Amino acid sequence: MKMTYRHPNTRLFCLLTFFCFSLLMACSDKGQSENQTSITKATIEKGSNGYQLLLDGEPFFIQGAGLEFGSIPKLAAHGANSFRTWRTDNGQRSGKAVLDDAQKYGLKVTMGIDVGRERLGFDYDDEAAVKAQLERIRKEVMELKDHPALIIWGIGNELNHHSENPKVWDAVNEISKMIHEIDPNHLTTTSLAGMNREFVHLIQERAPDLDILSVQMYAEVEILPRLLKESGWEGPLMVTEWGATGYWEVGNTEWGAPFENNSSVKADFYLNRYNKAILSQKEQCIGSYVFLWGQKQERTPTWFGMFMPDGRETESIDMMHYVWNDEWPANRTPRINDFTLESKVATDNIKLSAGEQYNAVIDVTDPENDVLTYRWEIMKESQTSATGGDAEEVPAKIEGLITSEPGASVEFLAPKEEGAYRLFIYVDDTNDHTAHANIPFYVTG
Repeated sequence: MKMTYRHPNTRLFCLLTFFCFSLLMACSDKGQSENQTSITKATIEKGSNGYQLLLDGEPFFIQGAGLEFGSIPKLAAHGANSFRTWRTDNGQRSGKAVLDDAQKYGLKVTMGIDVGRERLGFDYDDEAAVKAQLERIRKEVMELKDHPALIIWGIGNELNHHSENPKVWDAVNEISKMIHEIDPNHLTTTSLAGMNREFVHLIQERAPDLDILSVQMYAEVEILPRLLKESGWEGPLMVTEWGATGYWEVGNTEWGAPFENNSSVKADFYLNRYNKAILSQKEQCIGSYVFLWGQKQERTPTWFGMFMPDGRETESIDMMHYVWNDEWPANRTPRINDFTLESKVATDNIKLSAGEQYNAVIDVTDPENDVLTYRWEIMKESQTSATGGDAEEVPAKIEGLITSEPGASVEFLAPKEEGAYRLFIYVDDTNDHTAHANIPFYVTG
């Protein structure tokens, strides 16, 4: 008879291995179960007071901002409860990393999905391209759909901007249907540039699978109540971009430079527009995302950003802090009262002679009488024709023209080269706040 040798500890080893494996599987199942229950279930309910967003059955009114590279901790500290993105991966951070930070700071996310835009060359008659896009988006959704910070998928951004092919809305509907099939816990929307009857009807006819309609407006948001009524949209609504008056909505100098409002005028618009357009429409509006929680170049470095490039906060953040908390922040931003160049304002079409010396004066006050410092800059006027938030180069800064110590007034030399320029003033307090303004001027030979 053949004998098989067994080590005396073999049986014990097998039992321990089995026990450890069983424990590991149990922990894995428990972890999966906990992950499943941590998913935030988002639904829309229509009651006697209109539409309401519910998260796990609890009412949730979105008080948020558009955020791509801005500070998530600061957004939470100022009292917001949500933010939106424009894509699942912004090139610097993955969608998961962004959602993880949102969860860390108690914020919910409308996660943007990048969808091909006709104005940038995407052809919705190309069935292969449309199918490939759908499959690419499916992978993005699969990767992020179970994250507890996620509440809504934003399918594309301003797909109606310079668009003629209505098949884009067929594609949006297919994307929404696909999302609902693999992710039954979250809602879908798409964001229109503006709001008119034509595009609302196209969405109603071609993209009925969407749960929410989103619109993006700037000065025009003030007439949202009228546009909403004229459009015929009776479903739930979000305002996913709003804030400062757009460069396309203001007057221009004789040489075509748009007049930018100073930071205090902008701040007043933020507060007034929120009350007039967002709060007044709560029967349909489930919340909004103010633009932009960060900084970007768009005609100027200061036009839409609520932050300066170095992270200092502007007065628009004070206003949103008040909106979100019903009280002002402990320390507020300096406030601009007046700004002149040679006793003239921007609308005076200021023309200067090359190489000559001139004077500018800023009148600014600080609510807490903080010590203020002044920074003056001269930049060339942007020559871009980009639209829709597309990337722009920051205009060149002209050095060596400031001839006096920086203060509430400044002496400077006009550039020697003929052309369009802007004079910028930045006023900093001692608490990381900045007030800003600029005046366009033209240098003659």
